[in-house]
Amino acid sequence: MPELPEVEITRLGFADRIAGALIERVVVGKPLRWPLGCEPNSLHGLRVCSVGRRGKYLLIHLDRGLLLLHLGMSGHVQFAQQLPERGPHDHMELHTSRGVLRLHDPRRFGAVVYAPLGLDDPVAHKLLGALGCEPLESGFEPMAFHQALQQRRSAIKTVLLGGDVVVGVGNIYASESLFKAGIRPTTPANRLSKPRVARLHAAVVGVLRQALAAGGSSLRDFKHTDGQNGYFQLDAAVYGRSGEPCRVCATPIKTLRQSQRSTFYCPQCQKP
Repeated sequence: MPELPEVEITRLGFADRIAGALIERVVVGKPLRWPLGCEPNSLHGLRVCSVGRRGKYLLIHLDRGLLLLHLGMSGHVQFAQQLPERGPHDHMELHTSRGVLRLHDPRRFGAVVYAPLGLDDPVAHKLLGALGCEPLESGFEPMAFHQALQQRRSAIKTVLLGGDVVVGVGNIYASESLFKAGIRPTTPANRLSKPRVARLHAAVVGVLRQALAAGGSSLRDFKHTDGQNGYFQLDAAVYGRSGEPCRVCATPIKTLRQSQRSTFYCPQCQKP
């Protein structure tokens, strides 16, 4: 699933180019996870003001309302002056005066939702209201992170994936951050001391910045808006390396299931 780095890379790939564009036509294909919430032609003539991000949502701010775009499990966005003919997995196109924005999503867990009142709209509040801190912004502080984790008895990996304490630390980046912090993914969140949480805080920020610099991770379907792949997965310390030697101590990497996701860790380097 595309996580914070992939969504931010996507945003950077088209935000400046689409800003100021007029929407000329909206094409909707097969149903996605949630309905658009309006008639497509009602968006004609609206202007794109800017493109932001909250967690894993792209926020396309219009001069009247907001489009919330989620890439789901397998989606990616293309933006160009012209695109090839739509295929069976191309489910939304925003034709604008500056180019065509297309959502390609083979599994159709993604969504494009219109919120007519912008961020104050009940639709936007429902999707964004419970999200935690943005890990690459100043509001994500070690002390507040520790206080939030003290209220959680679940395994720290599960808490990181939940998104209500900190957003965007998906499966790959949670595994990598916990390895760098030396924390076993099954450790209850409320058992982590302040020094260990401080190390985890630094690891989360460092891993996400590293992923952004590498263009994100392309495991199956994710691509940049220009069709290029990300490369973070090639340098992963533990993710996807079950049975391979740890890059630090040579102990075989182990895997387990948490929250229906595969977790990778080093039993020597990561302590309960």
